[in-house]
Amino acid sequence: MSSNSTTRAHLDTVEKGGSLRVLTYAGAIIAFLIGSGFATGQEILQYFTAYGYWGVFGTGLLVLLLMSYVAVEFFIVGQAKKFERPSRIFHYYCGKYVGTFFDYFSVLFVFLSFTVMVAGAGAVFEEHYGLSKYFGGIGLALAVGISVWFGLKSLVDVIGKIGPLIVIVAIALGLLGIMRNPAGIAEGQALLPSLDLTQASTNWFMAGLSYVGFCMLWLAAFLTALGKTARNRKEAVAGGIVGSVLFSLACIVVGLGLLANITKVGGTEIPMLVLANDNSPVMAAGISVMVLAGIYTTAVPLLWTVSSRFFADKTPRFKYLTIALAVIGAIIGLVLPFSQMVNIVYVINGYVGILLLVLMMVKTIRRVVRRQPV
Repeated sequence: MSSNSTTRAHLDTVEKGGSLRVLTYAGAIIAFLIGSGFATGQEILQYFTAYGYWGVFGTGLLVLLLMSYVAVEFFIVGQAKKFERPSRIFHYYCGKYVGTFFDYFSVLFVFLSFTVMVAGAGAVFEEHYGLSKYFGGIGLALAVGISVWFGLKSLVDVIGKIGPLIVIVAIALGLLGIMRNPAGIAEGQALLPSLDLTQASTNWFMAGLSYVGFCMLWLAAFLTALGKTARNRKEAVAGGIVGSVLFSLACIVVGLGLLANITKVGGTEIPMLVLANDNSPVMAAGISVMVLAGIYTTAVPLLWTVSSRFFADKTPRFKYLTIALAVIGAIIGLVLPFSQMVNIVYVINGYVGILLLVLMMVKTIRRVVRRQPV
């Protein structure tokens, strides 16, 4: 989830670890794509598992290829252009008017993503703790609003290290789900037609395009800014590919784990906690806290990004807008169930992102054919 504060944190890390730049870039991509959707498993369920083998492997391969292209492009353009404002990447690919549309649309998408975080926190409280979703949703909005108001960046930085841990735990749960019931993958595939699962699109191919589309809107400005720190194109390309491959493989493993247990996780709001609870209630309790911490550290930069777009950080207007947005976000996020919020917000924005993907490819092809520099 892009934000200037998160970007600066990653830039500092890159500057300090020159010999590990490629791994740092790869880790930044992975950590940045971890939000309530991936952490809870709802995102993987709707975009991958719901389509069976074609969804897990077809969507997985499509996401791997396109995300690698997207990440590398953002990195090398950022490395070459060194834009003063990272959001200028939209103008580079789309021109003045369409680029301005994407620039402002991305801000709207970031705010809507914040509402998804609210819904995710509410779902954890309701489904795992048996409490009202309003406790979780309002509690998250309040905590995030206070954090952005007072600038509690150090707290976010400490807990923010949980991003890579969530990926590791998610992969481990996926593998456990497969190992505990290896035959469940084939059984799940056979059962899918009879299950009423929420899907991101009418087919796996469009789901994959939509998935890449909304990920692009998060990554565009962030990776462009990160690309400025790359010493050369080779370094930028390697970081983009490694990060995209690792993230895609994580999606495939988790997707198979959910498929192997589709009768248990289908129709649930927090599939990963269902898998965890199946192994150990104690494990599930620990993971629930980890998921909430991951949602919080994603939601803070999201809200900060929107407020800072209109007013300078820590000014009175910035603070009042932050509280207003937190309240509005809580109201929107608690209107619909978490699974529906993911389906509506991510899918709609994903299709808008597909247009950006097409314009990027056109720009890249023209550049290559004409042998122009970036």
